[in-house]
Amino acid sequence: MEKIIRKGNDLEEVLNEFYSETELTKDDIFYTSEVIKGKLFKADTVEVTIIKKEDLYGFAKEYLEELISNMGLEVNFEIKNKEDRKVLKMYSNNNQILIGKDGRTLKALENLVRQKISTEFGVYFKITLDVEDYRDKKDNRLIRLAKQTAKDVVKTKTKAVLDNMTSYERRVIHNALTDFKGVTTHSEGEEPNRHIIIEPEN
Repeated sequence: MEKIIRKGNDLEEVLNEFYSETELTKDDIFYTSEVIKGKLFKADTVEVTIIKKEDLYGFAKEYLEELISNMGLEVNFEIKNKEDRKVLKMYSNNNQILIGKDGRTLKALENLVRQKISTEFGVYFKITLDVEDYRDKKDNRLIRLAKQTAKDVVKTKTKAVLDNMTSYERRVIHNALTDFKGVTTHSEGEEPNRHIIIEPEN
């Protein structure tokens, strides 16, 4: 995968020049920068290493294909846009193995990819994986749970404490109830025992 190296006098100047040449934006790339001290009377310069997010998805697919092949499975990939992010969807000849109990294998694959990208390129890429529509279905279940619980809280005027959830699951719940009248939500506890409390509004 290509790492693009650019040098200049100023970080912003180097990046703006790159954006102008490629028609990419800051949302399309990751970059790291290093100041190189000038010798004698020469000024300092900045060296910028640029990686396109599109290339990181390609790298992730190759890495996952190797991992999943070693599990004895065949897999195809598709990148889908979802709200403010992209999701790398996987379709295999045994989706249940890829998902694992309660999505644990899927989560493990996600963590492995993030760690591999961090090790190889020095950037934290919050890539989201899904197997077919597993996460979409799970999200919809969480949204239904959130709204039904919120209705009960409004009716009974009694707060509800939900089960421990991952940060992603909690975000789904919070987002689902952002505009829900009559309740407020907040998280309590320490990971991995962090949970959401839905309370009646004062």
